[in-house]
Order: sequence, then C-alpha cells, then structure tokens
Amino acid sequence: MSRFPEYSHQKSREWFDRALKVIPSGVYGHLGPSEGLFLPLDKWPLISSKAEGTYFWDMDGNKYLDFMCAYGPNVLGYNDPEIDAAALEQLKLGNCVTAPSYKMVECAELLCDTVDTADWAFFMKNGTDATTFSIMCARAFTGKKKIVFFKGYYHGNDPWAMKADYPGILPEDVANNIIVPWFDMEALEKAYSETNGDIAAIIAQPYDHGNFYDNRVSSHEEWQRVRDFCDKHGIILIFDDVRTGFRLDIAGSDHFYGIKADIICFCKALANGYNMSAACGREFLRATASSLSFTGSYWMSAMPFAACIATINKMKRLDTPTLFKEKGTKLCEGLKAAGREHGFELKVSGEPALFYLRIANDDSLMLHQEWVAECVSRGLFITSHHNHFINAALTDQDIRLAVDIAEDAFSVIAQRHPEIKKI
Repeated sequence: MSRFPEYSHQKSREWFDRALKVIPSGVYGHLGPSEGLFLPLDKWPLISSKAEGTYFWDMDGNKYLDFMCAYGPNVLGYNDPEIDAAALEQLKLGNCVTAPSYKMVECAELLCDTVDTADWAFFMKNGTDATTFSIMCARAFTGKKKIVFFKGYYHGNDPWAMKADYPGILPEDVANNIIVPWFDMEALEKAYSETNGDIAAIIAQPYDHGNFYDNRVSSHEEWQRVRDFCDKHGIILIFDDVRTGFRLDIAGSDHFYGIKADIICFCKALANGYNMSAACGREFLRATASSLSFTGSYWMSAMPFAACIATINKMKRLDTPTLFKEKGTKLCEGLKAAGREHGFELKVSGEPALFYLRIANDDSLMLHQEWVAECVSRGLFITSHHNHFINAALTDQDIRLAVDIAEDAFSVIAQRHPEIKKI
C-alpha cells in the first residue's frame, strides 16, 4: 500500500479551465502541449499558489518538493530573503527609469570580475535574447552567415534557433544552420570546406543535456579541440550557459572545461528568478557589440540588477558549484537505490547539479513517464524528459523525503507492471 497518498487537484483544475478560456493551451512554454509534460493531466499541479525555499504549493494546498526549480531560475531557493531584500530596496529607489541605474554598472563590473572570459557584459531579459545577440555579434564581426550547432541543440525560441518543421518557421529562417554531431572534428572541417569558410560561429551548450536521451558530459580535451578549430578558422565560439551557468563553475562553464569562449550567455541562475539575462564577451568583440541595434523596453530595469549582484555574491559565498555537486550526487545515489529496491534500473546522467533521469527497464520511456507521474502526484516534482536542478535551499531532510517518495512510486509501478523485466 502506498505510504504517500495521491494528491487531488480539483481547484488547480478549475483554475486551469479558466486559463484555457483566455490563454492559448492554458499554459505554454515548457509546460504546454508541445512539450507534453502534463501526461496524464490529472497527476500534475497545473497552477501554483506560492513558493518558498525548495517547495511550491498548488491551488489545492498540495506541497511539492521541486527539482525543476522553475526550470532553472531558482538557484538559491524561492523567496530567498537576502535576494528579495536587495531587489525591494532597489524598487523603492527606482526600477525602469529613462536613464539606466548605476546598478547596471555595478552588475556589469561584478560579472566582468566573476566570469573568466568576460571583458564586458550586455543585459537583456531572456536566454533567447542572449543567444540571439551573440549570433548577431558573431555575424557582424566576421561578415559571415552560417552557424554551426551540435546535434540535439536548444538555444531558444527565435526562428534562427528552431527547426524547419516547427509551426511558423520558414525554410529561410534556418537556411544558414549547420548541424554536426557533438565534437565530431571531421564533420566540422567538412562543413567549413563545403561552405568555403562561410561560418560565423559555433554555438553550443557546455555539454549535451538534451531531452529524451541520456545526457553526455564533455571533457577538457574535446572542448580544446573545438577551441583550436575556431582559432584556426576565425570562427566565434559561443557558450550557451543559460541553463548551466554558475552551476558548474562560478567563473563560467567554459572555465569549468578549461577554455575561453568568445561570448558566453547567462540567464536562469543569474538573479534567482528576477527577470534578466546577459551576454559576456571578450575585448576584441567590444566594438561590434556596441554597433548592434538590439534593445528592449525593460532590459535596463534596475531591480533585477540588484538581485543579480546579491545572487552572485551569495553563490560565491556558498560555493554553490561544490554544494550542488555534493547534494546532487547524494540525491541521485538515493534515487538509484530506491529503484533497485523494486527491480528498476534508474539511470542518472549529466552533471549532478543538472541531473537527467531515465528508467532503463523500458526503452519506450512510457514506464519512466508513469513513475514520474506517481512521484509528482505524491509531492516530488520532477519531469520525464528534461534535466533537473539542485538549489542551495535543499536540505538533507529534503533529500530523504525525495528518496522516500520515489521509492513509494517505484513500489506502485512494480505492482502495476509485473510483466516488466526487473534487475
């Protein structure tokens, strides 16, 4: 018998039905129908009411231990009092003002002092803004058109970063995109030759943390070969650190892998949920960055800058990359043990700070989807086809609770599927 009774979601469903009348799909983005997260729909909290630390609550008052962390922005804990105090203090002084606040300057100075490759910083609001700016900068500097992506890429939702078969995307939007396997140097050289050198940039995540498959970490040697290739051919190397930034290395994930990117993009962990992003670059690209026509109505709002300064300083003080590795490793080992107890092989991949889960007993992923749904409906919020996140508010007690709920969900799945071959 399950030790963690399933939650009900009557009020959340009522709010979701209201949302369906006025918002396309009710919810969109990561949670929308194109992502397929809400399957089966009745197992998930559809709308939240509040959040604190490592938890959020839905409209029915159900409490969830959250390892999605708002899909990354919750790096220190929801409603961190130190970060919120800095943001609210700035709000009282001014936020969106005709002349940008001095906080923008302080924030840029801190990023240049913190991020190994940064000689300057340019601020926006979304990860897509940062990657788009970087692509524009690379094309403007090199005078070339084509962009190289590594297979399985995701760099935002602007048309240039999407796929030709996505709704609303024109063939010409992606006509200059070249996709090669990760770290395939022969394919890179071939692409350079076949385009007569018309390659402006390589843009890549620090490692392959895509969806629906085990994540694969990178090595210093692999990245050094890519760095050498870019230097040899005059290609701009862009690190998309939107998801991984400050979780592997406070100085940037390129620093973690022993190289310097030419531009590095940050967003999710930058300000603990306050809306901002940044692209940081090397000196030789400063004038090009200045030349771009690229701005937004709220890009220089001061409140997020204050939150960013407080967030980076606290991450430094806590040494969050070390903390996340320790807590992530402890959690994942516990989850794997909970699976083995009921005959399931739970495969963990990626870095412990951004771990990816997959039940290996079933190649269809449906068994994994089912287990995830049982975890969520008992208060452990994970997802079935995305990496997960650790935040600094996570305690050992939270980890024990997560493992207990996961084990309970495994027991339910084991009883439901006696036909599944167990380890």
